[in-house]
Parts: sequence; C-alpha cells; structure tokens
Amino acid sequence: MSATAENPPATAAAVEERVSARVITDDPLYRAIPVALRFTPAEPLAVRIVFPAELSPEGTDNEWVFPRALLEAGLLAPTGTGDVRVWPCGRVQAVVEFHSPEGVAVIQFDSAVLRRFLRRTHSASTADGARPGTGARPAATRTA
Repeated sequence: MSATAENPPATAAAVEERVSARVITDDPLYRAIPVALRFTPAEPLAVRIVFPAELSPEGTDNEWVFPRALLEAGLLAPTGTGDVRVWPCGRVQAVVEFHSPEGVAVIQFDSAVLRRFLRRTHSASTADGARPGTGARPAATRTA
C-alpha cells in the first residue's frame, strides 16, 4: 500500500523526558536539577541531554549531543574518552560526565530513568523504519 493524501506515511515522534538529576560536587549535599533527555528519529544514533538556562553562565539552554550507544554502554561499564563519559554508579545509578573548556560537570541519574528513555528511543527508531546500527556515529557536541 502506498502513501496518499488520505493515507500518509507513518512518522515516528521525537522522544523527550524531563527528569531530575543530581550535580555531584565535593559538597556532601547534592543539588537536584531538571534535565531534558531528547531523541529525534531524524538523528537515530544520537541522544541529547539539555540543561536549563539558569545553570548556564550564558543564560541559555546547554545541550549536549552524543552517541546513543555511548549512553547504553555506560549503563553497563565505564565508557567514553572524549567530552562525554558514562559509567554505572552502584546498582541503580549512572554518572554522565561532561567536559568543556569551562570545566567538568558530573551528573548522576537513576539508571531506570535512562533505560526507560533508551527503550523509548528504540521504539521511536523502529516505528520510523530506521535500523539500529546503521549510519555514522555522531560525535559528542555541545551547544549553548
């Protein structure tokens, strides 16, 4: 069956989850922050983590784009050698470390939240007809 005006092709929707994460510092008390996890089927191999403008010295959203495979692998074992590094932290948490010229941010997430987000990204990829593991791997980038 072909797509027509009455029967348009199915397109997958973007995935976005707003979650709470923790900034890890030398202070014994952690600071909870709101974070957006994003995925678009147009970039099936990439995920985005967006920090709100109030956390940025520039006063703009701080968005990091990196390979979805990096996030997946980091839930199981330490991975990453560039601007983004991910590792499991105990049985129920994971740490994502972001390196930029301004410094390093260490953010802790509940692993279940990241796993749920990744499942939703795979469902969105499958619904769009994309096959996992195809195409070039995106490099980690940061936009302010």
